[in-house]
Amino acid sequence: MEKHRCGWCIGDPLYEAYHDNEWGVPVYDDATLFEFLILETFQAGLSWITILKKRENFRKALDGFDYKKIANYKDDKISALLEDAGIIRNKLKVRATVTNAQAFMKVQEEFGSFSKYIWAFVDGKPITNSWKHYKDAPATTALSDSLSKDLKKRGFKFVGSTVIYAHMQATGMVNDHEVGCFRYHVVSRES
Repeated sequence: MEKHRCGWCIGDPLYEAYHDNEWGVPVYDDATLFEFLILETFQAGLSWITILKKRENFRKALDGFDYKKIANYKDDKISALLEDAGIIRNKLKVRATVTNAQAFMKVQEEFGSFSKYIWAFVDGKPITNSWKHYKDAPATTALSDSLSKDLKKRGFKFVGSTVIYAHMQATGMVNDHEVGCFRYHVVSRES
């Protein structure tokens, strides 16, 4: 019998694997939270499948998403990234990646970890929603508005409320799997 999945991922094996193994699973590891933050910022204005298909290229180009290295990128590295056809070559997003790595480390210094900072917005526990259809889920919420505003105040770029809500979904801060999806209860138990 075929597993029921959220409608947004059906039809592409890469999308389905991402949905089945990663999307909505609570992430507390700073390195992974940073990776998703960077991928989500590059996704702004594009489809998520575009980013997923380039994910390994991003990993290679951005030193394994090592925020300590990225925070120290100089103009020569930024120029090389802008020549890399394997990633999204948007100058503002590439520069924002460096800025965000620097802001990320400042948050770590202040809160002990980025995870402690970001998860405090949901009191350390994922919000479980009950959407019958993935299209019922909002693009933003008052919570993503608040988190976006706070991140911008801390110097982050490309962190509008839509990007941040997508980040919250991806990293399991909210469980937005359709209630009929086989992952809905699995993710809820992992929370």
